[in-house]
Amino acid sequence: MGKRTIIPFGPQHPVLPEPIHLDLVVEDETVVDVIPSIGYIHRGLEKLCETKDYNKMVYVIERICGICSFGHGWGACASIEGAMDVKVPARAEYLRTILHELSRIHSHLLWLGLLADAFGFESLFNHCWRVRETVLDLFEKNTGGRVIFSICKVGGMRKDISDENLKEMVDVLNGIKAEIKKLTDVFINDASVQNRMVGVGVLTKEEAEELCAVGPVTRGSGVYQDIRMTDDHGVYGELDFEPCVEEGGDCMARTVVRIRELFQSIELIEKAVAKIPAGPVEVKVSGNVNGEHMVRLEQPRGEAFYYAKGAGTKFLKRMRVRTPTNMNIPALVQMLKGCDLADVPILVLTIDPCISCTER
Repeated sequence: MGKRTIIPFGPQHPVLPEPIHLDLVVEDETVVDVIPSIGYIHRGLEKLCETKDYNKMVYVIERICGICSFGHGWGACASIEGAMDVKVPARAEYLRTILHELSRIHSHLLWLGLLADAFGFESLFNHCWRVRETVLDLFEKNTGGRVIFSICKVGGMRKDISDENLKEMVDVLNGIKAEIKKLTDVFINDASVQNRMVGVGVLTKEEAEELCAVGPVTRGSGVYQDIRMTDDHGVYGELDFEPCVEEGGDCMARTVVRIRELFQSIELIEKAVAKIPAGPVEVKVSGNVNGEHMVRLEQPRGEAFYYAKGAGTKFLKRMRVRTPTNMNIPALVQMLKGCDLADVPILVLTIDPCISCTER
């Protein structure tokens, strides 16, 4: 048995997009145990519900994360709408679903670029982010923002998106399919990438279920789970799709799940645009929040949980958000046990961590 050493990793590291600290217990070059620590960037956003009314809280919750901002805004609105028993128009539900899937494309392309950067493939990183710019252009044209969109509101959407713009969105996305396929083929087929990811950081199906992993992390371990399949999640029930599931449980499997979801999201947007009904995109909402309600959304990183509780005034008594990274940290600890020290940065990235989401 080699001598055990504790190596601090983070909270700042060249390949970590956000601060997380890991105490790595190492024997020679093998990680045998991991102790995670968070809390370096806590912002107290949930507490603001006591001083900002429920309409303003949507703006606050959107800022939990820039990459998942639309989903956070949707989750905040849906939980408040449930507490107030507000029914959103059908066209608004379709628009929310379309923009949510566009956010998934944006998030997965950004993540693929970060993964390429982690194992030193800088040209691949640049090309992933170049294609991502096209998606951001679509957001800017249809919402006015590239990171924070502020288009979701309690009662529906702040503005409509014309049918012409929606059809253009589909055309643009179909136009970049070939480029996305070229990029993703490199992740799947390049020998140097395979050497860094195949068989690395295996999380079994049983471990994923026991540790309650979510999103591409759990689907990459063969778990058939996707919150979009539930009845109360947008209009996904009308779009006929199956979750992208891989059996390998390693870094490559989690990568392939996200790659498959890129093409799936384009197809879902195309189906939603073809079916979107005409009509209003909002209903007038006034009054106080008296009830409580919980919703679950499938964010790009996995299942997110939103809970709103009224105080009988325009202010909420409680606004609670549980994000995917929060749930995937225990799975990350399990993946890291037994890996080589050099593989730690890549393994951390394969859960697509958002520590800003975690520290609300």
